Amino acid sequence: MTRAVEASEQVIRLVHENEDIVNHADGCDAGVLAAAERELGFAFPPSYRRLLEELGTWDIGGTEFLGVYQTPARGDALLGSVEQTLEARSRTGLPPDLMVVMVDDVWGFVVLDTSQADKDGEYPVFAWNPGLPDRDSMEKVADNFGSFALEECRQALRQ
Repeated sequence: MTRAVEASEQVIRLVHENEDIVNHADGCDAGVLAAAERELGFAFPPSYRRLLEELGTWDIGGTEFLGVYQTPARGDALLGSVEQTLEARSRTGLPPDLMVVMVDDVWGFVVLDTSQADKDGEYPVFAWNPGLPDRDSMEKVADNFGSFALEECRQALRQ
């Protein structure tokens, strides 16, 4: 197990240990994950996939992770990261190799840069703001999603 996936496993434990301040879905099956990847045009990194399998989408202590989920009202529509990424591509010019995993008041969008996969298939995490002049202006916030999610969850629990 890679360090990124180990971090995701720690996030899952934190979520289940703090059910009183956490909301989460039931997780995604392989069919939903495959449909989401087809719609976005790239594969999810292992640490993000693990969290989607277990939780689908979640928030902890007010910190919301988009994840991937569906609702009865929206039918087969893939919500969360898929919807936000596609919307940001059309509305703000989000480059096609970036995937939105969080919307943040400070950073704008927290994205995975799928053009920079490491040897484990993990993507670095960046803050992307549509108002900045180019990709070189993005701020790197983590080496992978698992580490990013773990740090964000720990900070949310300290509030």
